Amino acid sequence: MKTGKVFLVGAGPGDVRLITVKGLEAIKQAEVILYDRLANPKLLEFAPDDCELIYCGKLPDRHILRQENINDLLVEKALAGKRVIRLKGGDPGVFGRVGEEAAALAHHQIPFEIVPGISSGIAAPLYAGIPVTHREHAESFAVVTAHDKSNDGKPMLDWEGLVRGVDTIAFYMGVGNLPFICENLMSHGKPESTPVILIQWGTFGRQKTLQGTLADIAAKVLEAKFSNPAIILVGDVISLLEKISWFEKMPLYGRQILLARSSETVSGLAKELMEQGADVIEFPKWKKTILPVELGNVADYDKIFFSSPESVGEFFNAVIEKGIDIRKIKADFYGGSSKSIKALKERGFISRLASNMPETGSLLMVGDERILDHEVGNADYLVTSKKELDQQFLPIFQRMLEEADVNTMVFPSGASVGTFMEGLNACNLDAFELLKDVQVVCMGQHTKNAVETFGLESNGMLETPTREALVEYLVQKPLGEER
Repeated sequence: MKTGKVFLVGAGPGDVRLITVKGLEAIKQAEVILYDRLANPKLLEFAPDDCELIYCGKLPDRHILRQENINDLLVEKALAGKRVIRLKGGDPGVFGRVGEEAAALAHHQIPFEIVPGISSGIAAPLYAGIPVTHREHAESFAVVTAHDKSNDGKPMLDWEGLVRGVDTIAFYMGVGNLPFICENLMSHGKPESTPVILIQWGTFGRQKTLQGTLADIAAKVLEAKFSNPAIILVGDVISLLEKISWFEKMPLYGRQILLARSSETVSGLAKELMEQGADVIEFPKWKKTILPVELGNVADYDKIFFSSPESVGEFFNAVIEKGIDIRKIKADFYGGSSKSIKALKERGFISRLASNMPETGSLLMVGDERILDHEVGNADYLVTSKKELDQQFLPIFQRMLEEADVNTMVFPSGASVGTFMEGLNACNLDAFELLKDVQVVCMGQHTKNAVETFGLESNGMLETPTREALVEYLVQKPLGEER
């Protein structure tokens, strides 16, 4: 059997858009991905549906997989001929143990590549409005581990050298050792008034900062119950924050949005919300299987109804594969939503919503297997695909929801409500408990009706269900404000 190949990839600091082009291409071709806690799980959605996902995440109080086990898995999967991605938060060469993993691969003569990533120690300060160097404030910069292999977990550092030779210091994952860090910096010459800032979940929409000085930051952290993951930045360059802060001024900064979805792809709506500064979790994740279809009498229908934008593409792909001349299809086209209408328009067809469809004439209903739930008299059905919950992603979503503090729920369509509830049931999550004290926004009256059918409450509805209208609504309606 031919040996596979391993890519040791830096996922960047959190914002999925900060991964490198090479890193993303590696994920898209992966057969196995071993990923860490601090690699944004949304990146896994770019992997093929049949990719094996293995969680290697570490928490301060427990390890899912020890480093030796991770090394062994990389070797095992590569020797089985797989294309393996080791996905690490930030840059793999900055406290990412990439040297140990690469050495294990080299020992077994397994080919590998190391793909750098943007380091959290630089990106998190920039998202907080702080460049780590500046001609007037800082000419040097250091990244430092805040815990090591010493018996008590306290970092054994050249404190005198740090104080004397470095202007800006970024400590990684050091909240638990913060008093020790501050004491040593001050005892070796750093002034008590030296600015300090902690940046938690840097580059995420949930990013939080806490400022102080070496003299008082430890007490502030205790009072605020600040925790990892966080970067601790020390240095005078922090004074620039008020002048060039930008991320926290974005329109939807602070919004942690749970977005219901009914399709298997990342939605344009999610991208728009993230571009406005929001944290977005799309739930649930679906897998799709294209089914073989027979189109022998497709030209005989008077009306063809498409249940989703995806069904439009699946139908016309089948038409092309079967060698059917599209000009022979004389039917009028109808869509179940504005998105379906748009998908048809992009292919050059004028169509109307199903509400405008006449009762007379033969009808073909096109869609995934859920189209069979539509009981329409005298209609024929063409099932183009089958969708099912991606079981690998259920524990991933559970971890995402545990670490997030969702404050906004968005239902973009009536179809998304049922699929959302199905996903929650599969995760053993209670919708009423999850959405307690959460602002629930429905895009359109039909969606609001579907939400209420499940017994859920909506405190916001868009008359015009567009991306632009949703962003405007969320900007103008602060959290906690009723419609």
